[in-house]
Amino acid sequence: MEKIHFYHSPVGLLVLGEEDGFLTRVSFHKGINTPYIIESTPLLEKTEKQLKEYFKGERIAFDVPLRPMGTDFQKKVWKALQSIPYGSTASYGDIARQVGTEKAFRAVGMANNKNPLAIVIPCHRVIGSDGKLVGYGGGLENKVFLLSHETKYRK
Repeated sequence: MEKIHFYHSPVGLLVLGEEDGFLTRVSFHKGINTPYIIESTPLLEKTEKQLKEYFKGERIAFDVPLRPMGTDFQKKVWKALQSIPYGSTASYGDIARQVGTEKAFRAVGMANNKNPLAIVIPCHRVIGSDGKLVGYGGGLENKVFLLSHETKYRK
């Protein structure tokens, strides 16, 4: 059963989840549809610490063990998202090409929307092909905040 911990971040209340020693969730609190236990663990505390460092501009990458739950295609997309450098962006089309499905940018968008590890797997760095900010599960205002934050602290 997933153990969860709540973190009050600059982008709102985040739910951090762990199962079997792997981070399984960093989500904006909108309700949890799976069984869980509220329990702080060393991994969840480490994740919160790293998120705090990220928000202070002291961390550009996370080093916690991840286990995002999804389809093989979603996992491929989420892996590609992790290759987008801190402070940079890529389009849905860029990610579709990277995962070998050039015309599947809509499917990439759906996988992006299902990302269970917001911020840690940086789906906020994906933009429309015209350079516009489109969609974000945590709200467009948080996407703007995260991208501006990364631009400010880019080294």
